Amino acid sequence: SPLHDIPLWADKAGRVANMVVEVPRWTNAKMEISLSEPLNPIKQDVKKGALRFVSNVFPHHGYIWNYGALPQTWEDPRHVDPDTGARGDNDPIDVIEIGERVAARGDVIQVKILGTLALIDEGETDWKLLAIDVRDPQAEQLSDVPTWNDCSRDYCALLLNGSDCTRCRMA
Repeated sequence: SPLHDIPLWADKAGRVANMVVEVPRWTNAKMEISLSEPLNPIKQDVKKGALRFVSNVFPHHGYIWNYGALPQTWEDPRHVDPDTGARGDNDPIDVIEIGERVAARGDVIQVKILGTLALIDEGETDWKLLAIDVRDPQAEQLSDVPTWNDCSRDYCALLLNGSDCTRCRMA
């Protein structure tokens, strides 16, 4: 199971986590770890009976970053987050990996956590961690994202590839 059998930390002291890639960079299919099936396969998300895809946002095609989740994490729908005032979204914590590599679906990559983005999606807290692959040429130069402290609506939409960011802030 990509959720239960992969450790969260590759190097906890160094803030290096394992990330399971659900949606590789430049792809459109909205994939996610299934919490309801045995062994938690990565499957295409379905909403109202239709497979979900991410729209292209000119000039980009699909997700502009590798997108995935942290193993052994879960946003509890019974817990009201003190920062957002909303309950968890019942999913693993999401990761937006901003490096230059195009990963493959199911890859487990070691990432350095740079910051967090708190979103309210359909009334639920949906945390996004901003991270970079430790093997990326820029990884050693990046330690956090202090210039992103005030996430503008336009920049948030770029990070999330066009998602509605009516309540977007860096934490």
